[in-house]
Amino acid sequence: MIGTHVEIVGASFAGLACAQACASRGLRTIVWERKRDAGEAVRTTGLLVKEAAEVLDPPPELTRKIRGVRVYGPSLRWVDLDLPGYFFLATDTPALLRSLSRRAEDAGADIRWGRAFRPERRPPMLVGADGPRSAVARAAGLGRNCRFLTGVEVELDGVRDVEDRLHVFLDPRLAPGYIAWVVPGVGITQIGLASSRPGRPPLGAFLDRISGCFDLSSARRVGNRAGLIPVGGTVRPFASRDVVLVGDAAGVVSPLTAGGIHTALDTGRAAGLAIADHLQDAGPSPDMVLRGAYPRFTWKRGMRYAMDLNVPAPLLDLAIGNRAFRALAQAVFFHHRGSGSAQVWRDLVRAQR
Repeated sequence: MIGTHVEIVGASFAGLACAQACASRGLRTIVWERKRDAGEAVRTTGLLVKEAAEVLDPPPELTRKIRGVRVYGPSLRWVDLDLPGYFFLATDTPALLRSLSRRAEDAGADIRWGRAFRPERRPPMLVGADGPRSAVARAAGLGRNCRFLTGVEVELDGVRDVEDRLHVFLDPRLAPGYIAWVVPGVGITQIGLASSRPGRPPLGAFLDRISGCFDLSSARRVGNRAGLIPVGGTVRPFASRDVVLVGDAAGVVSPLTAGGIHTALDTGRAAGLAIADHLQDAGPSPDMVLRGAYPRFTWKRGMRYAMDLNVPAPLLDLAIGNRAFRALAQAVFFHHRGSGSAQVWRDLVRAQR
């Protein structure tokens, strides 16, 4: 097996999960990452759903538990949603990524910080974990993301009066096609929004809009995050015999919620194990194995088109507090079986009684 190895482009959640899986199975694993450090230039909010938190098992000092959601309409009327036993984790995302990189290195992965992959040299197996506009996907002729949200976020110190919930704002004027949010994070407050419209979302206008909901008078900006969020569903094809896409590069981000960390971890690990089986034990090629492992997002892609219609603000305000709206929102935020499952529809029917 000397010389049999895998090279991974990108050291975020998907790339590091893949690297750890490959290295722990004894493969020579090289990770190429342009950034000089895992915590540099973080683009994601870093919020973990319960299912991702249980898989990742992050160090507790790098997280903050959030047990409920508060959903606001355009008029700032709100409703609280809770599910006993369910939680989200806000994270110190730079520190969490550094922790994951150490796990991968401890397993034997060679992470080459501050160095770009050279596409003219092809290893026995190449993994593209290089984000929504994947250069690996382009060079290998694989599927590419074509629908995006643009997200911006500010990290603030000194924000007061933020209840320990995930605060979600529905406002088609400020965040068409998606939402805005306030996350009580680890030592900071994260405030952001994303939009399906071209251009940078109006973060300043959103901060002005919510100034009556939270005390921002002593707030101090300590960081920024921004990036593209692919919401077109899993790209096709996402793999060939010797190239596999994972995470955002593969489009495995929910078109409805835009959540991608859980699926990044899942696809990264699944790809790593499939690659190890193929290279070490003459197992089937990863593109065959992974066909059933990557989500299809059929229902959620349909909901994405509905969100892009941008329901008028007055109708959203009327919906806030309605039992059917509450049941649907519960399904979106908490339902582990997915918003298209039969159980969700039964919950919606019961809400009308």
